[in-house]
Amino acid sequence: MASLFKTGESWRIDFAIGTNGRRQCIRLGKLNKHAAQSAHQWIEKLIAAKAMNTTPDPETANWSGGIDGRLHDRLAAVGLVKPREQSQAILATFVDSLIESRTDIKPATKRWYKDARENLVDYLGANVRLQDVGPADAEKVRLSLEKSGLGPNTVRRRIGVCRQIFNSARRFKLIEDNPFAGMAADVRSDPSKFRFVTQAETNAILEHCPDVTWKAIVCLVRYGGLRCPSEVLALKWEHVNWENLRLAVPSSKTAHHEGKASRVCPLFSELRAVLEEAFAQAAEGEEYIIPRYRSNAVNLRTHFERIIQRAGVTPWPKLFVNLRSSRATELVKEFPIHTVTAWMGNSPKVAMKHYLQVTDDEFERAAGMAKQPAAKTAAFEQQKPQQQGTAPTCGGVQKTQKDLVNIDFLHAAALNNIAQQNGAIARDRNRTCTPYGTGT
Repeated sequence: MASLFKTGESWRIDFAIGTNGRRQCIRLGKLNKHAAQSAHQWIEKLIAAKAMNTTPDPETANWSGGIDGRLHDRLAAVGLVKPREQSQAILATFVDSLIESRTDIKPATKRWYKDARENLVDYLGANVRLQDVGPADAEKVRLSLEKSGLGPNTVRRRIGVCRQIFNSARRFKLIEDNPFAGMAADVRSDPSKFRFVTQAETNAILEHCPDVTWKAIVCLVRYGGLRCPSEVLALKWEHVNWENLRLAVPSSKTAHHEGKASRVCPLFSELRAVLEEAFAQAAEGEEYIIPRYRSNAVNLRTHFERIIQRAGVTPWPKLFVNLRSSRATELVKEFPIHTVTAWMGNSPKVAMKHYLQVTDDEFERAAGMAKQPAAKTAAFEQQKPQQQGTAPTCGGVQKTQKDLVNIDFLHAAALNNIAQQNGAIARDRNRTCTPYGTGT
């Protein structure tokens, strides 16, 4: 009924329905032999159903419904299946309905979806069909985002959201391929934005905080290692275990991972003093450690930058992230990295890539520049010329450093001379023992 042929690396199926039917061809393309034979068996069942004017059995219908669009179109062209309805899904309408249906995502993530929606509409048009968006259009979106002045990591995040949107369309069978597949969407570390905030700088900032609330915010991030604003604003007084000196930290960022909805970290001494002060000043029945700034419209970064400037410190990139990064960098010098990352709420891989810094004091220690006490340094400088000018005595005669060097040189030369003499003796012996007719 149907014959399977291979031409080069491609396969095709020739068939005819009825004795007087004309031969028709279905090209399968480049497949391995097993896949081609499997497709041949299913297509023979479709041909048999067509010849008998019956509906294909459920398994065959399920197979034909799940194949890719190109092969399905070829089967439809020869009348073995019905053509698929062309998707009329419109980009803006689909993304709007997707965002509305995603009740499982956090508000910040929903804002990312809305930003990506605006970019897609701006660069591709609101009424473009999903299936008409191809890899060239995705590249156009990426280039437009880069030209808009957004940072590299922001562009990658935005591309990642676009990829998720089109993955959803693909899962709903509205498109066959994701045009954003394969595009870089990973957030990368930027060492140029690292800044270690010293404890001296932190103390200066704390002195210029307007109230204990801001002192608590700074210490929770710098000494507790909490994320700001999400973890700092979620912290309640019930999370503080004063007796065991521990702090339970709810984490919305990691809550979607099993067992990662919260973590426990020590109530570090630098943090405990400020929290005790804040607790003493808290209103009766106050639930949150940070009672203000409950609205998403509040920009803590702007307020914090003003405090830093009042303290006479130059603001650094990624204000709160570098406070948290500085704490992680300090802790790994005292505790194992798996312990530190458990307290910080990330993984060793993430910590190494995005948080841990190389500090100036580490360079100084490695180069032998660590500062010594003044008295010790002076004594060392006074003793050094004496050590350089004297050497152990031999036979009651004091040897200078230059004499010792000369002695070592003469000793080495003598050993070399002895080795040469031994080599000459060995050659003489070999020459003496050479069999007749083979010597020189």
